[in-house]
Amino acid sequence: MSSSADAVGALAYDGISASDLARRLGVPRVDLFDSVGSTLDVAHEIAPGAPSGTLVLADRQTAGRGRQGRRWESPPGAGVWLTLIERPSDARALDVLSLRCGLLAARALDSLAGSAIQLKWPNDLYVHGRKLAGILVEARWRGAAPDWVAIGFGLNVLTPDLETAIGLAAGTRRVDALARLVSALREAARSTGHLGAEELARFHERDFAFSRRVTAPAVGVAAGISGAGELLITQRDGIVSRHRSGSLTFDDQPRCS
Repeated sequence: MSSSADAVGALAYDGISASDLARRLGVPRVDLFDSVGSTLDVAHEIAPGAPSGTLVLADRQTAGRGRQGRRWESPPGAGVWLTLIERPSDARALDVLSLRCGLLAARALDSLAGSAIQLKWPNDLYVHGRKLAGILVEARWRGAAPDWVAIGFGLNVLTPDLETAIGLAAGTRRVDALARLVSALREAARSTGHLGAEELARFHERDFAFSRRVTAPAVGVAAGISGAGELLITQRDGIVSRHRSGSLTFDDQPRCS
């Protein structure tokens, strides 16, 4: 299914066949891999002939992709490593698709995380100050309209051997997390327009950065996000700057009161 040399197809995922998974998840197609470089790469290869809702799912990734070209290895059996192919009709909604995916995924996974999930702009999910999951959205365009979008999502089910990472509650089955997650991502992909007032309020409740001092993408205090998905930072002169891209980093000081 993939031209990648390290892609190894799979007959089942935790004992469930691809066809049975597709029925359970309500998607038209599931492509399973024991091991693959990146589910995102596979998704882009098959997307021209794949229906909306096609899911690429791997037990292991050897070269998972993140923002700004970061790569990592996703160990077998430890998490959910997937890419969902969708064909959204509203190009404007792509501005906030990563944030919307995070919002809906957090709501769907809260009960499996054992605590309320927080969101770090623009694409990470946190629990107790440790990273639970990450999102990477990549679109391919046909002129001024999106041809397809690939929604990559990496979720720790088991807690990795890293002080900065965390998994879901002990005993959580991957297939249970997968079912909730796919439903949330599909809902996000169907949404249109920028973030509305209710969505902004829900993001604020989960905002991992709000009121914290930050050093990038600008120096100041994180002040939430805009409806267009921009990070807002109140700088020392009181001016609020808006940032569409970049990495959000904190200084070593505690949250402001």
